[in-house]
Amino acid sequence: MLDGKIVITCACTGAETTKEQNPALPITVEEVVRTAVEAREAGAAILHLHVRKADGSPTQDPGRFKEVIEAVRRKTDIVIEITTGGAVGDTAEERLRPVALLEPEMASLDCGTVNFGNDYIVNTLPVMRDFARTFREHGVRPTLECFDLGHVYASHILIKEGLLEGPYHYGFVFNVPAALPWSPDNLEAMRRAMPGGADFTVMGIGRSSLPAQYGAIAAGGWIRVGFEDNVFYAKGRLAKSNAELVERAARIAREAGLEPATPDDVRNYLKLRG
Repeated sequence: MLDGKIVITCACTGAETTKEQNPALPITVEEVVRTAVEAREAGAAILHLHVRKADGSPTQDPGRFKEVIEAVRRKTDIVIEITTGGAVGDTAEERLRPVALLEPEMASLDCGTVNFGNDYIVNTLPVMRDFARTFREHGVRPTLECFDLGHVYASHILIKEGLLEGPYHYGFVFNVPAALPWSPDNLEAMRRAMPGGADFTVMGIGRSSLPAQYGAIAAGGWIRVGFEDNVFYAKGRLAKSNAELVERAARIAREAGLEPATPDDVRNYLKLRG
């Protein structure tokens, strides 16, 4: 546990959010860099990164990831966590390729198959083993993303088989349509299923974003906000920027007596390569 501090992650773009949903969505390299700088200044320690093609469509192209990561690195020290969840329809090979080629500090590792509205994302146990093995070989710290209670228990298999090494960091995702809804009881069930000593970030999708932030603080967890999860600041009012959502997360954390952690806090605590 980071005494007196809380880690805030900004998931600024995602794979499914569009400019039509919020015109401030960062898509270009320049927009993502500006967002990363603003989010860092607002209190975020981690940038959860999806990248887009010039036409705005999602891509797992390592070249595009490299371009964005290098541009962000030139402007801010924020920890970069890339996605391996990708977008609906991406193959496991496509999703994993940037990890092996770019060796980022952190990356998400989905711990099971999940309904995703009318679609689904497949993560079989053999696929998860392959991802975990690749993460370990390249020194990448996973965020073990869990969309359901069974996903947490699936991660125990990877730990038992020696494919994951501590410290363990989980990402609990709530309110994806047709997956686990947000509630304090569901968060507590997920938290209790973790291995001892693990930490967790809470991600509330859509209207559950703000309640999930309060729930995270109450349960001793960390917070994720951003346009990947929610494009609104309040009912009927679009967020002006990702940074505006980070600013609120930092404010409510401070009101609870917690200070937003810095990127170096995260690097030291999670033993990242840096």
